[in-house]
Amino acid sequence: MESVIETKASTILQFIDGLRGDLRVTFEEGTWAAWLYDLLKPRVSGVEVCNPRKNALLKDGSKSDRIDANKLSEQLYMNNIKSVYHGEHGLRTLKELARSYLTISKDLTRVMNRLKSLYRSWAIPCAGKEVYAPRHRAEWLGKIGEPGVRRRAEFYYQQLDVLRLLRQEVRRDLLLEVKKHKSWKLLRQIPGIGPIRAAVLMALMQTPHRFRTKRQLWNYSGLGLETHDSGEYRAVEGQLTPC
Repeated sequence: MESVIETKASTILQFIDGLRGDLRVTFEEGTWAAWLYDLLKPRVSGVEVCNPRKNALLKDGSKSDRIDANKLSEQLYMNNIKSVYHGEHGLRTLKELARSYLTISKDLTRVMNRLKSLYRSWAIPCAGKEVYAPRHRAEWLGKIGEPGVRRRAEFYYQQLDVLRLLRQEVRRDLLLEVKKHKSWKLLRQIPGIGPIRAAVLMALMQTPHRFRTKRQLWNYSGLGLETHDSGEYRAVEGQLTPC
């Protein structure tokens, strides 16, 4: 059976309720993945969100919605879906707050880099953090002789101030939310892990039971050991020979 339906909650649920038997649903990870997962999870036997990066079959051959849907259904039938974790609904608020904090922090870093790049493009040295301080702002703006460039720097400073306030607000909400979970206090006991890092770890990892082994957990959390080698070969008479 093939059908094209509207991307609307009522239409999707009406279609699902019209089918009989045990239903298993799969779709690719994307913008609507979390919404679809929460919508369909209570109505079907199982939902698996496909990770397109780990399903090489989806990249081979021609591409279209119909072809991709057929490939996904075949992979689901053979239990060969490499899924993306979408469980732990109780941590959804924490996850969204952590995403907001990380995104705003990246935006703040970009604006700070733009400011320094602007000064450096006019041969104005700007090492350190003094260039960002509000009390020294007039002094730094006075070093720019071109009115248009000075105005551009003022806009960057305004954007910087807004992002700083937003990050403080999101940070406060993130800490209030994460304190509701007991695991946060356990993570804080690990040396080198502060309140924000523990909150981000909880939001991204959600639960350690989603991993099959401890090694997978360490690697996903960025705590796994990595080995890098170089110089394993040497040149001998125009050939490469192992050392």
